[in-house]
Amino acid sequence: MTRVTRDFGDTMQKEAVPVVSSDVVFSSSRFPNYRIGANNQIIESKDDPKVLSMKEVVARETAQLLEQHKRLSVRDLASKFEKGLAAAVKLSEEARLREAASLEKHVLLKKLRDALESLKGRVAGRNKDDVEEAIAMVEALAVQLTQREGELIQEKAEVKKLANFLKQASEDAKKLVDEERDFARAEIEDARAAVQRVEEALQDHERMSQASGKQDLEQLMKEVQEARRIKMLHQPSKVMDMEHELRALRAQLAEKTRQYLRIQKELTRTKKGGESVPHLYEFEGNEMLGSYLQIQPCSDNAPEVSKCSIQWYRVSSDGAKKELISGATKSVYAPEPFDVGRILLVDIISESEHVTLTTTGPIDPAAGLGTYVEALVRKHDTEFNVVVTQMNGSHHPNETIHVLHVGKMRMKLCKGKTTISKEYYSSSMQLCGVRGGGNAAAQALFWQPKQGNSFVLAFESERERNAAIMLARRFAFDCNIMLAGPDDRAPLGT
Repeated sequence: MTRVTRDFGDTMQKEAVPVVSSDVVFSSSRFPNYRIGANNQIIESKDDPKVLSMKEVVARETAQLLEQHKRLSVRDLASKFEKGLAAAVKLSEEARLREAASLEKHVLLKKLRDALESLKGRVAGRNKDDVEEAIAMVEALAVQLTQREGELIQEKAEVKKLANFLKQASEDAKKLVDEERDFARAEIEDARAAVQRVEEALQDHERMSQASGKQDLEQLMKEVQEARRIKMLHQPSKVMDMEHELRALRAQLAEKTRQYLRIQKELTRTKKGGESVPHLYEFEGNEMLGSYLQIQPCSDNAPEVSKCSIQWYRVSSDGAKKELISGATKSVYAPEPFDVGRILLVDIISESEHVTLTTTGPIDPAAGLGTYVEALVRKHDTEFNVVVTQMNGSHHPNETIHVLHVGKMRMKLCKGKTTISKEYYSSSMQLCGVRGGGNAAAQALFWQPKQGNSFVLAFESERERNAAIMLARRFAFDCNIMLAGPDDRAPLGT
């Protein structure tokens, strides 16, 4: 580091000047940068290639502001302008500091040139040429410094211009923000006024509705009272007469049905008059879904039914196909949906007799059951109140109410919040009507959710029992499962 003091000239006069070597070579034609430190010391500063000029910084900031101008909101734009104005002020301050540093460099260069001029008068020969070259370099450096000052003045003007532009833009942004705020406040006030008007209109409408509702209620009460008076005066006798007529018609219909079945049975017996053992047994009950058939002896020579071996069969309407009903070995059998459209046949075998009974025709469907099931199919889950009479083949003494859920993907049996059984439709699941069990068989079904787990469930009515069977088979068929009883070959679509 080179050190130059203010008493350089006096020192040169007092002390002898050493001889400058002739092989002195300057490292570069560019004089290094210096700065004045403490005690008027000249300190060499290192160039930093990463430091950008003030002009480049201003240009970069301007480009970024212009790029983001379209994407910023009004409030953010005002904030950005404020930041840009602060940056411009900072850059202006830096330019002022650089101007001061440039003035110090001029002073330093002047002192250095004076020192070299003084040295030039005291040396001779080659050393004098070197000093003159150094003086020329100092003068060139002064020219470069002057040019740099001109550039700084121009940059300062540009910065000032940019600062004025940013300041104006900031003021415009503030005005725009104020206008938007005033507009928003006006809209809020309009919205509040509109809401208040709507509330007032609703209150008026509510008051009018209450008043009209009271009037309508009073009018309706008067009409109801008048209707009751007319009914008490004129209709009671007519209603009672119609009820008696309906009861009489129902009784006549039931009697006609019994007579029709008796006549059909007589015709069947007449057609089978050549058999060796005629008229030993007959069916009692209606041959339709929702009823049950019971074997009754009709002759004194008929063996007791309880001592005979019994087996029920399904026969197609044309008599070509005969299907054994597994487990139907009782004297009572309740037809289920699979039996609709088929003839039922039963073999009664004793030690000395073998009697075969058939229904007079195919089993009839229950009236209105199909429409009821179609309405239930639209639901995702249907609940039926049931009583568990048997569980896994054993009698179930507790007759509490359970709920059987028949869903589109599974069946579930619950008792309150406790789930007794829940299984998805599968090939191991079985469902059919109870095959035997007295006159309550028409209301009971057999359900095997999986292997080793079975239930006998009693429903509130025959209609619900048959609807549950048809609904479960419909949902199982949608899952490509044929839901039937033990050993049954379920036809598609049942």
